[in-house]
Amino acid sequence: MASSVAVLTGVCTKRNGHPRLLPGLLMLLLLALGVGAQINSDSVRHCPPKSTIFNGDACRCSPGFNSSSGEIFRGRGSCDDINECGPPPLVSCGRLADCQNTEGSYYCMCSLGYELASGATTFMNETENTCRDVDECSAGQHMCHYSTVCINTVGSYQCRCRRGWEPKPGFQDKQLNTTCEEISFPTWTLPPGIKSHRLSNFFERVQELRRDFKPALAQETIQKLIWGVDELLETPGDLEALPRSKQHYVATNLLVGLEDVLRDVSQALPNGLLTFNSSAGTDLSLEVQEQGHSNVTLSQNQAKMLLKWDVAHESGDSGPSVVGLISTPGMGKLLAEAPLVLEPEKQAVLPGAHKSLLQGVSPVLLSDVISAFMSNKKLSSPITYILSHHSVTPGPTKKVFCVFWEHSQDGSGHWSTRGCTMVNSGDTSTTCQCTHLSSFAVLLAHHDVQDDDPVLAMITYVGLGLSLLCLFLAALTFLLCKAIQNTSTSLHLQLSICLFLAHLLFLVAIDRTEIKVLCSIIAGALHYLYLASFTWMLLEGLHLFLTARNLKVVNYSSVNRFMKKLMFPVGYGVPAIIMAISAASRPHLYGTPTRCWLNQEKRFIWSFLGPVCAIVSVNLAFFLMTLWILKSKLSSLNSEVSTLQNTRMLTFKATAQLLILGCTWCLGILQVGPAAHVMAYLFTIINSLQGVFIFLVYCLLSQQVREQYRKLFKGIRRTRAESEKYTLSSRATSDASK
Repeated sequence: MASSVAVLTGVCTKRNGHPRLLPGLLMLLLLALGVGAQINSDSVRHCPPKSTIFNGDACRCSPGFNSSSGEIFRGRGSCDDINECGPPPLVSCGRLADCQNTEGSYYCMCSLGYELASGATTFMNETENTCRDVDECSAGQHMCHYSTVCINTVGSYQCRCRRGWEPKPGFQDKQLNTTCEEISFPTWTLPPGIKSHRLSNFFERVQELRRDFKPALAQETIQKLIWGVDELLETPGDLEALPRSKQHYVATNLLVGLEDVLRDVSQALPNGLLTFNSSAGTDLSLEVQEQGHSNVTLSQNQAKMLLKWDVAHESGDSGPSVVGLISTPGMGKLLAEAPLVLEPEKQAVLPGAHKSLLQGVSPVLLSDVISAFMSNKKLSSPITYILSHHSVTPGPTKKVFCVFWEHSQDGSGHWSTRGCTMVNSGDTSTTCQCTHLSSFAVLLAHHDVQDDDPVLAMITYVGLGLSLLCLFLAALTFLLCKAIQNTSTSLHLQLSICLFLAHLLFLVAIDRTEIKVLCSIIAGALHYLYLASFTWMLLEGLHLFLTARNLKVVNYSSVNRFMKKLMFPVGYGVPAIIMAISAASRPHLYGTPTRCWLNQEKRFIWSFLGPVCAIVSVNLAFFLMTLWILKSKLSSLNSEVSTLQNTRMLTFKATAQLLILGCTWCLGILQVGPAAHVMAYLFTIINSLQGVFIFLVYCLLSQQVREQYRKLFKGIRRTRAESEKYTLSSRATSDASK
């Protein structure tokens, strides 16, 4: 190093006095090579991890790594791992396999639930892929509880309850801490409020079956249950003495309870088709399967059910699937006179405001009552039923419906067409399709269930709307016109008020059946208001008759005193007494499933029809006697024009009383036979316009009322003219001051 320094400083040593230049040059060259070697050594020393030296002066990343500076780089840099599994993937492992990245490499392994046929755990490319399903159940690789059975599936497995066991609430496959419980006989008790020795004995037998039930004896238990139901329905005993509403309540309890018990207990039955029969015709057909894809047909003597198996067996269901069809012909005794509720598109628009009060739906049960149940309560497609029934020939006054028994909130029920459609109907059988499970039957509805007639509906609403307007104007006239107020005007005023309130409540609330208590109140209010209206019609007829009888008497004070004492106690008291007796005897019969009106059960509708028929008959008698008196009066009249004119006007008003006194309600009785359609139109038009006739006869055709109207209009015009005159005068004064 010293010599090098000497050379660099220009100092040369001499031998024999001469300079030694050649050795100096050699030393300078060696020094240059040493510096270069030191520089190359520093570059190699700074290659990053996961890289190697390339050509002595560069770095190259190891396989499986790359650098942002390129494959070969000089100076400082880094080598990062290449993710061959992506995204995007740089290699392919094939189906049923997953790619796993490692540092500098990767490997493939079969997806969970699969393994390589060679027994190896990993492989490197798609050509080595031999992944196949692992049978976790056979290999003991499952976590199923002892109360369940392991069922292998493609790529996984399921834990299902063993035969005779059912899932506990919250059961989940593959969870060790959730288990199944042994199938039990569900609770089924006597419906509260029903006092029947026959029914109590039946439920005592049910409780015995429940106490002694074991899954191994499920078939024997079902047979005994069918025999018990059959015996109860064949000889109901004191059940037939119960009111119809109570009988419907019992029928609902029997139908629902029987379905629940059979659905649960049938889970313990072996796979296959089973039938249970009894002496009185109560039959049960069952099919139990683990899984299947074919169509299922359950047949009995009077019914048949067709469905696809995937409807009954939902994917992921635990345990076997059950489909059942039970026929209970004796149930028709308990469901007699049950009401029918039609869908909105099928529901008949009752023509006329009062027709719905007179008529109701009275269906006839044609077929046996059948009940369908299955373990899967949610249907993905409709189920077809073919029901045999008594021979019937539908006509213009008859219609066949496919119906089901819909449970009410109070525990009772009614027939409904919701979700059920009739595919076709013959003389002795009907094919129905329904989108839900329940108890089904075929009903025949008579002529009081009518087809939708939008014209009659429009006439009803327009007529009642006009009547409400006219009744309001008439009530204002009778109340505010002091000059015309007398006993007759008081009768007209009270009749107008009662009819106005009754028509208004009918229009806005007759269909408000959502809340049963509210519907019962509406029905009671309509009952009272219409009875009060007819009572005031009776008083109108009585007053007209007394007035005609006393035509020869100059002073009518006796008639007026009699009517003043009689009219308010009778007009409002008699309807209140009738309604109070009706409500106290059968309060549950106020309101029907379709209308807030009186139920027809136990002929309860006659608490309205009876008084109405009596009043119409008496008013008709008053009308005929009034005409006879007027005829005698006309024949004995002298030539006084004023008396003749007054008597003729009285005769015209007496004729108009036919409409006002409600005698046109007789048209409702004539709605039978070929003329029923015509009579329905007449009934609707005349009775919906009753308020218009009252305003026309008692206001527009009354000379006194017309005088009052004339004075009123003159006063209005005078007030308007004075107001305009005052306005013009004020403007003129203002202009002059300016």
